[in-house]
Amino acid sequence: MILSLFFRSYDLTSSKKERDDTKTQNRKEYEKLRRQCRRLLKHNDGLFKLNESGETSSVYGGSLTEGMDSTGSEDVVSARESLSSEDSFHNNEDECRSLIDGYVGSKRITDSAIASDSDSSDSDSSEDPEVSQTFDFTESTQDNENDVSSKEDSSPSKIDVQSQPPSREDFTTWQRIIRLDAVRANEEWITYSPTQAAVSEPKARRAAEAVGLKDYDHLLPSRVFHAARLVAILEAYALYDPEIGYCQGMSDLLSPIIAVMTEDHEAFWCFVGFMKKARHNFRLDEVGIRRQLNLVSKIIKYKDSHLYRHLEKLQAEDCFFVYRMVVVLFRRELSFEQTLCIWEVMWADQAAIRAGIGKSAWSRIRQRAPPTDDLLLYAIAASVLQRRKQIIEKYSSMDEILRECNAMAGHLDVWKLLDDAHHLVVTLHDKIETT
Repeated sequence: MILSLFFRSYDLTSSKKERDDTKTQNRKEYEKLRRQCRRLLKHNDGLFKLNESGETSSVYGGSLTEGMDSTGSEDVVSARESLSSEDSFHNNEDECRSLIDGYVGSKRITDSAIASDSDSSDSDSSEDPEVSQTFDFTESTQDNENDVSSKEDSSPSKIDVQSQPPSREDFTTWQRIIRLDAVRANEEWITYSPTQAAVSEPKARRAAEAVGLKDYDHLLPSRVFHAARLVAILEAYALYDPEIGYCQGMSDLLSPIIAVMTEDHEAFWCFVGFMKKARHNFRLDEVGIRRQLNLVSKIIKYKDSHLYRHLEKLQAEDCFFVYRMVVVLFRRELSFEQTLCIWEVMWADQAAIRAGIGKSAWSRIRQRAPPTDDLLLYAIAASVLQRRKQIIEKYSSMDEILRECNAMAGHLDVWKLLDDAHHLVVTLHDKIETT
């Protein structure tokens, strides 16, 4: 079912050549993003060394201009010639922005753009049997980076855009948090991906070095490799969707995808497809989160007025105690296997809606529960309703309810949860849709 995120944009009437062309184009798009990330990483490392040494020419030599667009090279030279550390900082900030603009300036992201692009992918095999297509970090690739990227960066983008590119500070912050979250990722996935779990230590270290991962000596090679893949894809996504960039929790959503998909470019486009639905969870204005919490609140209100009145008394009727569940789609409350299970049921409902299933009265009778985009929210409401007795009888503050919800991790029966969620859909879906 994860592959449905990957292939669903293809027209069933399209030819094999058309599908192959789309795959190739999107593979190139991902590789272009990764080259941009590597240049930014190299540039930021150079700035760090510059700030430590207080020197310019001895640190950079000629390396800063390598892999950059020709339009930014003159700015680099002027930055190196500056003797003032303050002037050098500002020049380098402008140059780093030009690096980001190199990709984002020609490919700005809107919700509709993501919707149209999210389901594209590429399944071409790698030329390197050891590294596969998981990492694009061979020496020959890096040496030719400038020549290839200059040709691609000059080509017109297929997407017209409306958002601003990230600032240097934003992208640097995203890189730092991505690396921290990647190293902290758990190892639940290992039993479900024996090929990746058996990765050699040299291959894992090459992968880590390719994305600038540090402080991983305490990790097994399998976790180092997994962390490096998280960094590579999440950095690329931060450039692809600069309005969202990176927020903590996104690594939780990506980890199951890369555990079952061995090619980074394919996993990236699957993640883009996933984020088309989930990206509103990470908006700074929290409009999407509040809408979902409001829906959970409605479900509880219509299903159990006694519980809802108790929540009102505690000023917890906004259901902020399930905030984490909503943001990371139950990922931290469920095991790896349970997560894949509930996500695939959720995606099946969304696929049914796209296919037009459930529109007729007869089909809805046959299905019992009509497909809904909000099945996960019904499941979240069900998890709260399953604990109604202790919430009503024992808890006198929202903090206590929040602790109870956090304590659900590892103690949920996913099949009962889905049964209860579908029952709520059957009894409440139409009522909630019309209010």
